[in-house]
Amino acid sequence: MKRRRKREMGFSLIELLIVMVIMGLLAALVGPRMFGKVGKSKQNAARAQMSLFETALDTYRLDVGKYPATGQGLQALRTNPGGEAKWDGPYLSKVVPKDPWGNPYGYRRTDNGEVEITSLGANGTEGGDGEDKDISNREGEENAN
Repeated sequence: MKRRRKREMGFSLIELLIVMVIMGLLAALVGPRMFGKVGKSKQNAARAQMSLFETALDTYRLDVGKYPATGQGLQALRTNPGGEAKWDGPYLSKVVPKDPWGNPYGYRRTDNGEVEITSLGANGTEGGDGEDKDISNREGEENAN
């Protein structure tokens, strides 16, 4: 009778192997889907940060009368770029963050006086698809015109 109790207390090697195979299959099916969402969430985070920059830039423009020059960049939201008597910042409470991939955001004032903020995506270079795709605050405007 003692032998039966010892045998019933644990799991057999086959039972453990079956559980490990099932867990491996679940990880193989679910894992790629979850990691695929990481890239999409970083793109969404970049768009959200760009939206915050746009709000701060609009406030800057209301005070100064124009957006910062391309050379002044987003840093003009934190420190007076010099020569701007109506500057009433800082317009961002913290330092200008890098994009979700650790690269600096691009900024330029266009010929028509508007601004374009860009992130070069995961690869940090122009162009690309998927997670490497460049992101701009002006996405969709080109298609609308």
